Amino acid sequence: MRNLLFGASVALLAIGHAWAAKAQPYDAAAFAAAQAADKLILVEIHAPWCPICTAQAPTLDRLEHSAALVDLTVFRVDFDSEKDVVRAFGAQKQSTLIVFHGKTEKGRSTGVTDPAAIEALLLKSKA
Repeated sequence: MRNLLFGASVALLAIGHAWAAKAQPYDAAAFAAAQAADKLILVEIHAPWCPICTAQAPTLDRLEHSAALVDLTVFRVDFDSEKDVVRAFGAQKQSTLIVFHGKTEKGRSTGVTDPAAIEALLLKSKA
C-alpha cells in the first residue's frame, strides 16, 4: 500500500511538471512560430536587477505551472541586452508583461505585482 501511494505521488508530480510553461529566452523565429501556431504567449520584459521583476517572479512561476495555463508559451526578453526587441514590443520599462493569442496582442501591463491582476492578464491570452 505504501509503495502504491508513493507511486501515485510520483505520478502526480510528473503530471504537475507537464503543466510547466517554462520561460525561454526570446528568439524571433520561435516567437513567430508560436504566433503562427496560434499559441497562447507571454512576453516578459525582464531585468535581473529590477525589484518589480523580482516581485512578479513567484506569481509568474505559479501561474506558468498551473493547469489553467498549460498551453502558455513564455518568452523572456532581457531589458538590458535586447534593447531592439524591447523597442519592437513598444515596451518602455522592465517588468512589462505582454500577452498574445497567436498574432493578436490581448493585453499588457507594466510594474504590476498584484497576483490577481497578473493572473487576469495572463488569462486574457485565452480569450
